[in-house]
Amino acid sequence: MDNRGKRQSASIFGGMGFYIALLVCVIAAGVVGYFALLRNDPEPQTSDPVPSSVTDPEPAQSVSLPEPEPAKPVINDSPITVEKPTVRPIPELEAPAPEVSVPEAPDEDLPLNEDDAPVMEPAPIEAVEPMIIVQPLAGETAAAFSVDQLVYDATMGDWRTHDGIDIQAEAGTAVVSASAGVILSVEEDGRMGTTIQVDHRNGYVTTYASLQPETSVRAGDEVPAGAVLGAVGNTSLTEAGLGAHLHFSVARDGELLDPVEFLGRD
Repeated sequence: MDNRGKRQSASIFGGMGFYIALLVCVIAAGVVGYFALLRNDPEPQTSDPVPSSVTDPEPAQSVSLPEPEPAKPVINDSPITVEKPTVRPIPELEAPAPEVSVPEAPDEDLPLNEDDAPVMEPAPIEAVEPMIIVQPLAGETAAAFSVDQLVYDATMGDWRTHDGIDIQAEAGTAVVSASAGVILSVEEDGRMGTTIQVDHRNGYVTTYASLQPETSVRAGDEVPAGAVLGAVGNTSLTEAGLGAHLHFSVARDGELLDPVEFLGRD
């Protein structure tokens, strides 16, 4: 009985002793590790303060400015000696001698007046050749010259002036220049048809209208009196009712004249 109880108590204490020993070992290991950790922890390093690149400003010092000196005028106190200027005479320019025209000796054959001055005889006036005038067309006058009063126009059916005369003739009859001159123009007039103007170089200009389109002259041609200019036609729009005819007009220095009086001159 006693041996059995001893074996039981020994087993109990034997089991508990193992765990107690294990716990003690764990506690001892923890304590050792804690102190070892404390011993290995590096001491915190204290960083040196960064020196500031900006220095604290020094307290302002009172500066006393010197009083400005009074400005001095920029004038030289010493007198300036001015030398007397030298005057040089300007050389006189010699004026050119005037030209003297020596009158020519009078002709001994010329008569002298009371002052013995030669008397100039007037130059002779050149004789002007008479203006040769011919009839531009032989035929019956169908319409007379009228610029002062209105005449009835059968073609247009109204009353109007008439700046020339209308001479009727068969179509194709030759029309000649009333006097010598130069052909001023050859043109197709919208109202008067084929028209030729002749400048007689003395203020007179004659006009030949309602001609056939084919003409015998061109502008700039020199023509004598009686030269063929063209042929009778019926190209005038405003005088078409007259049939084939010549419309003939005369102006002197731009003023219209009666062609009958012009053709009747000697």
